[in-house]
Amino acid sequence: MKGARVGLVVHPASVNKKLEHAADVALKSNKFRLNAFFGPQHGIRGETQDNMIEWEGFIDKKTGLPVYSLYGRTRKPEPEMLKDIDVVVVDMQDVGSRYYTFIWTMEFCMQACLENNKSVVILDRPNPIGGHITEGPVLDMNYTSFVGQRPLPVRHGMTIGEIGNYLRNEFYPSLNFHVISMKGWKRKMWFDNTKLPWVLPSPNMPTLDTAIVYPGMCLLEGTMLSEGRGTTRPFEIFGAPFINPDALIKRLDEFKLQGVKFRPMYFQPTFQKHAGKLCGGAHIHVTNREKFKPFKTGVAILKAIHELYSKEDLWKQPPYEYETEKMPIDILAGSDRLRNDIEIGVDLDKMEKWWSEECYLFAKNKRKSYLLYD
Repeated sequence: MKGARVGLVVHPASVNKKLEHAADVALKSNKFRLNAFFGPQHGIRGETQDNMIEWEGFIDKKTGLPVYSLYGRTRKPEPEMLKDIDVVVVDMQDVGSRYYTFIWTMEFCMQACLENNKSVVILDRPNPIGGHITEGPVLDMNYTSFVGQRPLPVRHGMTIGEIGNYLRNEFYPSLNFHVISMKGWKRKMWFDNTKLPWVLPSPNMPTLDTAIVYPGMCLLEGTMLSEGRGTTRPFEIFGAPFINPDALIKRLDEFKLQGVKFRPMYFQPTFQKHAGKLCGGAHIHVTNREKFKPFKTGVAILKAIHELYSKEDLWKQPPYEYETEKMPIDILAGSDRLRNDIEIGVDLDKMEKWWSEECYLFAKNKRKSYLLYD
């Protein structure tokens, strides 16, 4: 980066431990020249509250520098955006789930830099839900989308730098690519163990608690159920107008899921699905985050609601995240197997067996080669 012209990919959580934003830190440097900003889904400032809301670029009033949107007219930096840049520096806080689109924005930046002979530097950050636990199916490449562009388990247990490492070595080996690794981070650390301040990386990721349940509860985006957007506890609260909370909790308790309790409740979303309508559902309370399996919990919720309310149309139809043909639940799960298993009533533990095998094989054959931390 010494003497380079830099483009910075950032969002609201791109801060240091003093809560100084990366943009301000970069502007103070006399070692390189900051020439542009790039922003992912939800905007460089996190201002687009709802899901799948595009935004367009602008000139930053504070610096006079261009801000390019990577979630609007394009999701991949165009040659014109890179003409005054030598190095694209990615500094984004990920949340440890394959669906979270920031890692795929990173991949599009890697593609563009390879095509335009630019370099990429990733400033690594903690996986907030730990780097020691993996869970869920591995993406089938027939189901690629902006919530999964490459084979990864849903809960990947990797940092954004480690995923960058994987993408570079598997798909872009000639890219000039570097990861600035962290000091002091261990794989079994949760975000609150780091003593770093939590800043919302996106508007509906307000707390670490949200990130912990997200690998399972994001599946509800592929359904007609509210995933709690429009409430103060998105992804921890879920439901729909047709659900009887007590009946639902009774069925969920029969699964004997570890590390979690469900509290029956009613709520009224202020926006998104079922906005302004009274919904029955539950609030997820994680009692042991080491034992809690978020993906299995999300599947148990879908399975219980499908059984109890079989006449309701559970699955959301496309489009979803730039995919216009495949079912949203399928691109989230990484194939149609999960939906088909739920529809024919396959036992939850039998379902867990097949996705655990996929997860194990990926960890053994791919993931371990690209880990940067003990």
